[in-house]
Amino acid sequence: MAYKAELDRILEALDATETLEGLQLIVEQVCEVFGVDHAMYLWVETAGNHYYFGTYSEAWTGRYLDKAYSRVDPVVVGCYQRFHPVDWKRLDWNPKPAREFLKDAMEHGVGNQGYAIPIRGPNGQFALFTLSHNCGDAAWEKLVAKYNRDFILVAHYFNRKVLELEPSRTAEQAQPLSPREVDALTLLAIGYSRAQVAQTLAISEHTLRVYIESARFKLGAINTTHAIARAVSLGLIVV
Repeated sequence: MAYKAELDRILEALDATETLEGLQLIVEQVCEVFGVDHAMYLWVETAGNHYYFGTYSEAWTGRYLDKAYSRVDPVVVGCYQRFHPVDWKRLDWNPKPAREFLKDAMEHGVGNQGYAIPIRGPNGQFALFTLSHNCGDAAWEKLVAKYNRDFILVAHYFNRKVLELEPSRTAEQAQPLSPREVDALTLLAIGYSRAQVAQTLAISEHTLRVYIESARFKLGAINTTHAIARAVSLGLIVV
């Protein structure tokens, strides 16, 4: 009962807060209530900028921005392709840039366990709410099983308040895609390789690259995966 009362207080505080400073205090309380080392809300804007609140060190958040890590971070990249929460262990950490990113994150105390909740808001908004911790697999699995529904609830309450406090940051409407751009993104979204897409559309891979880059520019996406996620969330392609 004590835990539920604390969770209710967090949700009530989110409803009541009228300042960005209040959000930072609440995300710190989230760590205390759930017993995790870190919590972070991250909005990846269409221009590649970041808007965030969290408990990671200033050294890590500054390094993350300076290194443009959102382009290789498996949590961000992987969640662009998902609509449901995911344990970090289920993401692809095999590419060399991902392994180097992980090593750097661990050295900055991010934690060896994590749970990420993708959030899609109005006009293609994409944000993440993540919780991370240092512990063994069994302890982490037990914690996630106990609290995962509450993690999701807090994440969406948090995003709703951010949108309320920062209306000027509402993501802009994307430009319409051409039929060829729709075809290219749709085939990529369902798992075709670039070579298979080019063959299916009877075009060269160079021409395909032009279509993809054009679609990415129209969608304000930082990479192809982001473009596909935005196109799906905006209803521009159906998979």
